[in-house]
Amino acid sequence: MGKVIAIDGPSGAGKSTIARMLAERLGFVYLDTGALYRAVALLFLRNGLRPEDDDATLTSVLESSEVRFDKGRCILNGTDVSEDIRTPEVGHYSSVFSARKVVRDFLLGVQRKAQAGSDIVAEGRDTTTVVFPRAEKKFYLDASAEERAERRFLQLKEMGLDVTKQKAKSDVVERDRRDRGREIAPLVKAKDAIIIDTSNRGVEEILEDILGIIRSDP
Repeated sequence: MGKVIAIDGPSGAGKSTIARMLAERLGFVYLDTGALYRAVALLFLRNGLRPEDDDATLTSVLESSEVRFDKGRCILNGTDVSEDIRTPEVGHYSSVFSARKVVRDFLLGVQRKAQAGSDIVAEGRDTTTVVFPRAEKKFYLDASAEERAERRFLQLKEMGLDVTKQKAKSDVVERDRRDRGREIAPLVKAKDAIIIDTSNRGVEEILEDILGIIRSDP
């Protein structure tokens, strides 16, 4: 089994950017677990499924599907959906469907399989607590709700979407509520995770802090 560096944190804390760059610096494989949940949400939406559908209905679709993250791209049933999963609608439903046990059970195996032959940097919301509880290093990235909302606003504007800063902030607050309040694998800081506050800090500065911590422990 390969080594794992696991990163958790709320939406907009900078996990994806930091994890991707960290993997490049270390020569590890990057695993975006959030992309997998988004892919499942896209799968369900394309099949006309809704959050109120029962477990058997969700399971029937999952069992006939393949979701994986390969070389930085999200693959759904053999098709690259890396751009398709980045819409606000898919983001909303990924958070909603991620509260379902059948979804989490399905993706748990997918995520752990990534460790089988590679050293990985995995980021998400339960990677340090559920998916990789024995990771070599665990980090919890966080930032103020205001800053995370600003990042979300800029991200959506870059996508050409018409959104206000207030709407971006309400989306971040609602996402936090769902992620931290769900009964199954809620977003929490692992006891042995190192907190990294990304507020008002550049990516390179944050990255160097994390690399310093990793390299200081032989």
